Amino acid sequence: MDSTATVASDRLSQLNSFEETMTGVKGLVDSGIKEVPAMFREPPAILASRKPPLALQFTIPTIDLNGGVVYYKNQDSVTRRSMVEKIGDAAEKWGFFQVVNHGIPLDVLEKVKEGIRAFHEQDAELKKRFYSRDHTRKMVYYSNLDLFTAMKASWRDTMCAYMAPDPPTSEDLPEVCGEIMMEYAKEIMNLGELIFELLSEALGLNNSNHLKDMDCSKSLVLFGQYYPPCPQPDHTLGLSKHTDFSFLTIVLQGNLGGLQVLHDKQYWIDIPPVPGALVVNLGDLLQVKEVTF
Repeated sequence: MDSTATVASDRLSQLNSFEETMTGVKGLVDSGIKEVPAMFREPPAILASRKPPLALQFTIPTIDLNGGVVYYKNQDSVTRRSMVEKIGDAAEKWGFFQVVNHGIPLDVLEKVKEGIRAFHEQDAELKKRFYSRDHTRKMVYYSNLDLFTAMKASWRDTMCAYMAPDPPTSEDLPEVCGEIMMEYAKEIMNLGELIFELLSEALGLNNSNHLKDMDCSKSLVLFGQYYPPCPQPDHTLGLSKHTDFSFLTIVLQGNLGGLQVLHDKQYWIDIPPVPGALVVNLGDLLQVKEVTF
């Protein structure tokens, strides 16, 4: 067996051993490891490219939604038009923007973060019943969706729940966070519909419900990412470079930061967490729809 085949065989063996534990990256940390395993180690050039030059002071646009969906219909035409213009400009130039004053209570945002963390930090045996890569299930938990296909694994564990259009029951979700996940999903669905209205108007469409009528806001998948403490954070990534395959992604950041976006296809820009803010990302499917209008 040549050296390339040997390396591939060793890597597959590592991946299988890791998968069989059903405890993810959190399990590695709990075992007391002092070094990042080879399967997670990114090449130095990849890691270096993620560090923005100090001279760059870019920030993604922040859009005030003036209370969100509850007040949107009653806003004066000037305020509404200003919102539409800002969201259109941000979508065209960045593909990303932050929204504040969006109408989702701060305590809901904090509770869902606490709930996701509680799920990942609970006893491993309680999580194992959800460990699966079968996405026909309402709720799954795993480490790295692309574990067996990516060049390197990322330092994260993920819970994934399909919240709409066919919502899960309480029995489908973890006891530790199921209730707040349901509440958060309802809030996000409302916010998503508002953003699709604004985007429809920004695109110059005659009907503000155009994107909603195309079922762009029909489904919702909730991902709860968890990044355990890393013994060698300069050797791996929590999440590798990617685009989202959705119409729209709404990101609720944790308090530690680490989220970056690629601007002008060359600059990685940090997005520091802002209390109460949500980051909106135009996904691949929405960009395809825009091209066809």
